[in-house]
Amino acid sequence: MTRLLFAAGVICLLFRMITGRWPWQPKVSTRQQAVLKARSLLGVDARAGRDEIVLAHRRLVALVHPDKGGTNSQVHEANAARDLLLNELPGDR
Repeated sequence: MTRLLFAAGVICLLFRMITGRWPWQPKVSTRQQAVLKARSLLGVDARAGRDEIVLAHRRLVALVHPDKGGTNSQVHEANAARDLLLNELPGDR
């Protein structure tokens, strides 16, 4: 029994080393990861509509604008997050 548990543990570790995730973790695509990061950056949830996304973007840009002590890259990241989330909305394609 202990050999079986040890073998299962080794297999799980090998799987983790090869794929970068545990066997029981769901596979998340790069696009899904980008959408989750964009939602986190703007502070909106999955049910956010166009108006909420645009409002969150405006708030963030007001904080990270170079005139307010932020950087151009932060503004570009906020713009990219907004664009990605707006493209994900149903019916806006």
